[in-house]
Amino acid sequence: MRVSAEGLVLGVALDALLGDPKKWHPVAGFGRVASVAERYLYGDTRWRGVVYVGVLVVGAGALGVGIERVARGRVAHGLATAGVTWAVLGGTSLGREGLVMARFLERGDLEAARERLPHLCARDPRGLDAGGLTRAVVESVAENTSDASIAPLFWGAVGGVPGLLMYRAVNTLDAMVGYRNSRYERFGWAAARLDDAVNWVPARVTGGLVALCSGRGAWRVLLRDGGKHPSPNAGRCEAAFAGALGVRLGGVNEYGGRVEKRPEMGDGRAPEVRDIRRAVRLSAAVTFAAAAVIWSLR
Repeated sequence: MRVSAEGLVLGVALDALLGDPKKWHPVAGFGRVASVAERYLYGDTRWRGVVYVGVLVVGAGALGVGIERVARGRVAHGLATAGVTWAVLGGTSLGREGLVMARFLERGDLEAARERLPHLCARDPRGLDAGGLTRAVVESVAENTSDASIAPLFWGAVGGVPGLLMYRAVNTLDAMVGYRNSRYERFGWAAARLDDAVNWVPARVTGGLVALCSGRGAWRVLLRDGGKHPSPNAGRCEAAFAGALGVRLGGVNEYGGRVEKRPEMGDGRAPEVRDIRRAVRLSAAVTFAAAAVIWSLR
């Protein structure tokens, strides 16, 4: 295992310039492979879910090892790392989705905003007004700054190309099967728990970087409110963003008929539409700050 700081930083630049590929996205390809594997391995038990996750995550790691063995020289390894980093990062696409939602809400097109929200989160958009949609977007940008950008960079810095691919595999499997419903309550348990584990450190790094980029308000809310969220990781990101933006996040959310009342984080007003653009800019700044840290440690 080798780590190329130059490759990771170049991958961040490529993601900022290009975003996700329109066709033949490698993560989408992995998702198709995972869907086929689910048909063969699914069973309503935890151990089957463990096998499913193990096969796919180890397979992703093996692919990463193979890429590093082929890319032997420093330049080749750096370029391979950059390409894989670009493939697994999603920060630019996250920001673009946030801006699409901002435009819909700025012109008062709530139906278009409700139709688009599932691109960002699993929250039921049907009963959401403009305020509810705005809060959902800000919270999603905050939480996914870690999942889309900081966590893959962290694991790339720790584990090179295998670390990048294994992280994205875990995160993708959680998005596919990590749900508490009749089909995935047991089968998706391993994916959900492993995703919590691999995001534990990156979520806290994300909160720290948000505070570093924005000031003491984010630190204060992060330390005070970050543990209130039912997720062991999302709360750190959302609390830091709440403090940085001077808004109040949390409240009642509905997911496919299941209602959750979450504690509020932050001391400010309810988020407004203009805060979506602020959140997107902050998310980008945090990603570039992470790249700067990686570069400084090379």
